[in-house]
Amino acid sequence: ENEEFLPSAAGEKPIRFTDFEGKTSFGMSVFNLGNAIMGSGILGLAYAMANTGIVFFWFLLTSVALLSSYSIHLLLKSSGIVGIRAYEQLGYRAFGTPGKMAAGIAITLQNIGAMSSYLYIVKSELPLVIQAFLKADPNTDLWYLNGNYLVILVSASIILPLALMKQLGYLGYTSGFSLSCMVFFLCAVIYKKFQIPCPFEDFSANVTAAHLSLNASSHVHEYSNDVIHEDDDSHCSTRMFTINSQTAYTIPILAFAFVCHPEVLPIYTELRNPSKKRMQQVSNISIFVMYSMYFLAALFGYLTFKGQVEPELLHTYSRIDPYDTLILCVRLAVLTAVTLTVPIVLFPVRKAIQQMLFPTKSFNWLRHVAIALILLTLINMLVIFAPNILGIFGIIGATSAPCLIFIFPAVFYIRIVPKDKEPMNSKPKIQAACFAALGISFMVMSLSFIIIDWTTGDGHSAGGH
Repeated sequence: ENEEFLPSAAGEKPIRFTDFEGKTSFGMSVFNLGNAIMGSGILGLAYAMANTGIVFFWFLLTSVALLSSYSIHLLLKSSGIVGIRAYEQLGYRAFGTPGKMAAGIAITLQNIGAMSSYLYIVKSELPLVIQAFLKADPNTDLWYLNGNYLVILVSASIILPLALMKQLGYLGYTSGFSLSCMVFFLCAVIYKKFQIPCPFEDFSANVTAAHLSLNASSHVHEYSNDVIHEDDDSHCSTRMFTINSQTAYTIPILAFAFVCHPEVLPIYTELRNPSKKRMQQVSNISIFVMYSMYFLAALFGYLTFKGQVEPELLHTYSRIDPYDTLILCVRLAVLTAVTLTVPIVLFPVRKAIQQMLFPTKSFNWLRHVAIALILLTLINMLVIFAPNILGIFGIIGATSAPCLIFIFPAVFYIRIVPKDKEPMNSKPKIQAACFAALGISFMVMSLSFIIIDWTTGDGHSAGGH
């Protein structure tokens, strides 16, 4: 019966896990996990490629994608052995209450940081998009051009209703739409590669401000006397391999781009006909699709601007023509994708809080809604009142992300898999131990770069990126 060779006593397939029987289809699960992987980090990958070269970037991206897939393999194997599909409960099974609390705190900090960064993008970018579409005066005191009001409106009208759904699987449709927005972004980046010459002509900030209320078509032809002509061929040379002061930030950027591990087990919980092999296929497909999109967006963004690419790719397009209709639509699509990702990221945070504070309580709608309201209120306050939250996110990302991707899956696997099945000197456990050591090295390196960045102030742009 345990091996499913024989039916259970009741004649039905037994539920092997501590959660409920999932109903989410394979495709919807791919959409949800892909949306969890895909974030605003795709906007900075062209800058990362400019500081590593095409070949070195491809090598790093491939390595991180493979390591992320291996990490998910460790999580799934551990959960399959003990019949648990909750990250925090794996920690409890491996190390007791300290393990559960460590996993829950890491998930909470990581995902609160991610949600705050997404809403920070909404706060800063949405007013500019509305302003450009309406051709409004930037100096006017209109409420719909105030980022603080807009982020509250978006949270209350879009994010909160989606976050109140009982099951994560229902968000498969919004995840599919979110991913289609990022596909549109990728298509626009590829198209613009063949439309923009290098070196490109740069609008001056004064012209942008002076003609803000004019028709968009007039801005295509009106340049100021201060147009910058970059005649230096070095800006337009393609590099296959390069190392500079910003290269060290590439590995953390790429690692954070594949953080989806808190969402893996909740998605596994709701997968129809769940099995380790089936969920691993969901993970591999999602990672491969995101890997392809990441590489194409980085490649064509880099080939468009070469050495002139900025940490945020869309900002570089705005330097050419801030009123380009296609780029405005792309920015709106990215904002849509980021907004629809927030509910996906909120689910594991709520589950982590419930596991830490109410581990024995059954589902309750009042508690379900209250946690979502408190989380969104806290995140909105962070986004509105924090003058600069990038440093906080840097510390959170340098500590919680390596734990969730590298350290916890490996050490949980080592502790949970019985020694009679896999002794400590077996190849799988040696690989897991090396994987945990890699995660610790990655954490130390990331924290070192952040501390150096803060003390010297030399890496401000990279840190912001």
